[in-house]
Parts: sequence; C-alpha cells; structure tokens
Amino acid sequence: MAILLAQVAARGAGRSICPSEVARALAPDWRPLMGRVREVARGLAREGRVLITQRGVVRDPDADLRGPVRLAQPPDDARSSGST
Repeated sequence: MAILLAQVAARGAGRSICPSEVARALAPDWRPLMGRVREVARGLAREGRVLITQRGVVRDPDADLRGPVRLAQPPDDARSSGST
C-alpha cells in the first residue's frame, strides 16, 4: 500500500500510474502480484485515497474492471474533505 501511495504522489496531481509500476517495484517477478496490487488499489479507492480510471474516466472501485486501469491522486478537495 505504501509503495502504491508513494508512486501516485510522486507522479503528481493530474497524472496517473499503471498498477504494473507498483508490482515492478515490489519484485522482479512482478506479474503474479498484479491481482493483489489491483485489490489494494480498489481498497484505497473506496477510502478516497486514490482514483481508478479507465480511458480517462473515473471508475467505481466495485465495478467489473476488465482491461487496463490507471491510478491517480484524487483532487485536493476530495483528499482534504473532513479535515480542518
């Protein structure tokens, strides 16, 4: 989770990463990790900590997500809502 959040933050607002970038940072044999990375991303999206997009459209983390997805930071106002 920490690597995913760090990579999304490092990419910056308005930009996204591929889940495979996270998996590649975790292990040389990264392909078996893809399912777990996507599940962690779904959890973070449910918490409002990342956005999952497909073809530039924000997707519901509980939707049937087949095919390539990207991970991005939510807008600043979404991340800070609830804080004072």
